[in-house]
Amino acid sequence: MRSLVGVLPLLLISQAVSAEEIRVLNWRDYGTDLDWAVAAYTARTGNTVVHEYFTSEEEMLAKLRNSPDAYDVVLVNSAYTAEAKEEGLIARIDTTKIPNFGDIDPSLANNGDLNPGGELYGVPWTWGLTSIAVNTDDFTELPSSLSVLWDPQWTGRVSIRDDGLEAVQFAAMATGQSINHITDLASVEAKLEQLLPQIGMFWTSETEWNRAMSAGELAVATYWSGSVAHAQALGLPVTFIVPEEGAIGWLDGLSIPAGSRHKDAAAAFIDWMIDPEFYVKWDAEGAPVSSNAKALAALPETSFNRILVDHPATIARVQFVKPVSETVHAAYEKLWSDLKASR
Repeated sequence: MRSLVGVLPLLLISQAVSAEEIRVLNWRDYGTDLDWAVAAYTARTGNTVVHEYFTSEEEMLAKLRNSPDAYDVVLVNSAYTAEAKEEGLIARIDTTKIPNFGDIDPSLANNGDLNPGGELYGVPWTWGLTSIAVNTDDFTELPSSLSVLWDPQWTGRVSIRDDGLEAVQFAAMATGQSINHITDLASVEAKLEQLLPQIGMFWTSETEWNRAMSAGELAVATYWSGSVAHAQALGLPVTFIVPEEGAIGWLDGLSIPAGSRHKDAAAAFIDWMIDPEFYVKWDAEGAPVSSNAKALAALPETSFNRILVDHPATIARVQFVKPVSETVHAAYEKLWSDLKASR
């Protein structure tokens, strides 16, 4: 039998030579940058991971435009996938290099927004809701309507994310309109004008939101469903509500930038991100809903996300975001900026 003396060093050298560093562009503290998850990927592949962050979809697109070969994996909300594809910022996904793709819910795998032109440009990763969360220390009876945001009882202890599109969408629901077909922008503007005196702070990150809730500064605030699950895991006194007017639904995909020089390593990272082994552990810490049907089936019955997907009546009230044109988006952002400036 051939001796392994001298062979093991060669194997280690070979792994070191073939190992790659991939760069991931995402929101901060959104799954991909969990220390244990990155360590597990490195242990499996030998590849290392470096993260860079954005605070808005516009910033994400700008980073891809300005540095087209700087990233290997990027989180792209489905409402922006077609735009990124049309600009040549992201590459078509080769699903043969992502073994776990076969367990993706078919309705998500075939989502039209992630498949612009009939080809996949974003691997469905997570989905969730943007709605309202309340401080259970303040509410003996949970609200059932978005009108709680305008309740003068909570003046100064209301918060919404500082995002023009999202602000307009919430006001549209509050005025009985579809977030994807707003026909009366004047009533939306008036509703937001009435909301501004209520707001004690605008939030931009999970860390900021959780800190304010922990300090008792918030009574009611908009938030993401997965982030509420995380807040509950941290012991914060919060409950997520899907009001009678509905909630904003979103679907996030993981894409590979067209300029990536490590596409195979990027595909392996995406495969790990949709792996049930990764997701079940992440869910226990607080996560959005997985696109992987096998991962959801593996969750305990007490899981926040298992309960969420098992209530079709709640999901039926959700309005999933469709792509918004650059012109319309700019108009919403200007409306929001002008209102804040006159506050």
